[in-house]
Amino acid sequence: MTQTNEYPTRAYGASDSSGRIARMDIVRRGLREDDVLIDISHCGICHSDLHTARNDWGRTTYPVVPGHEIVGTVAALGDGVSRHEIGDRVAIGCIVDACMECSHCEQGLEQYCKQGMVGTYGGTDRRDGSKTHGGYSTRIVCRDEFVLKVPEALSSEHCAPLLCAGITTYSPLRTWKVGPGSKVAVAGLGGLGHMGVKFAVAMGAEVTVLSRSADKRADAIALGAHDFLITTDKAAMKAQAATFDMVLNTIPVRHDVTPYLHLLGIDGVQVLVGMIDMMPEVHTGLFLGRKVLAGSGIGGLAETQEMLDLCAEKNIAPEIEMIAMQDVNTAYDRMEESDVKYRFVIDMKSLQEA
Repeated sequence: MTQTNEYPTRAYGASDSSGRIARMDIVRRGLREDDVLIDISHCGICHSDLHTARNDWGRTTYPVVPGHEIVGTVAALGDGVSRHEIGDRVAIGCIVDACMECSHCEQGLEQYCKQGMVGTYGGTDRRDGSKTHGGYSTRIVCRDEFVLKVPEALSSEHCAPLLCAGITTYSPLRTWKVGPGSKVAVAGLGGLGHMGVKFAVAMGAEVTVLSRSADKRADAIALGAHDFLITTDKAAMKAQAATFDMVLNTIPVRHDVTPYLHLLGIDGVQVLVGMIDMMPEVHTGLFLGRKVLAGSGIGGLAETQEMLDLCAEKNIAPEIEMIAMQDVNTAYDRMEESDVKYRFVIDMKSLQEA
């Protein structure tokens, strides 16, 4: 019979809009028939964690436990679960539930569920209305279908950022069929951008990094980029006009997308994956060359598993810096200053031992 006892859980979260993360205790639900209990070993830090903790988007309810790049080990199973076994290494990304019945879910696009996907933190459980809490914690309970398998060749610490930064850049590259012969420009070289470079290169594309200055040229080339274009150099930008099939725009702040549209050839697409804000006005004449401006979120469950398997097969891994749970506020401050190459990952042993 499925265990029904709740699980008291040690966590770190925010209690108000100051966004400072502190120790707190939460309770995880008892296992339902289709639930998996996971002991968390690692959790990545995403800009979304910081924005949520500080209520930058105006929809946070407190207390909130961030973290949606979760890796750990199966500790217990609901009676109806057969996909996983106790001791398996598994992962959870940005979603912990969806209706699984609408036309979007049936296409493997659970992230765009018509009834609304349930976020790993700050969401509302579909069955009991309780609030979801994320991976800055020692354990988590999640519906079986939303628990992914970690390939043996992929380390837990490197797997964590793939659950958001990885799939956010992988999904548009797959959607627009990037491959050998494609010319891809990646705007912004942070947590998202560096994964965009790695994926596009692995897919066989010719990759150029776009940046406002030459400071990141060496890093871009080291990550596998074939070229580097300084966007403030008007002559260089003009020379590359109508050249690219895709601009993968990972810039996380409000900015003018017009210069990047000029870089696209016919039927080229600029995909926004970083800017969650009102966009400055764009002149519609820019689209007369059959250019596309699009947005993309994360990927669905099957696509995320596909990405993890590809990373294991081709040895694709994010660049990470490991931290203790107790140092998360310092990590937030450094992240705002772009002082990380390129993704923080929390070693949850530090919380378990605290």
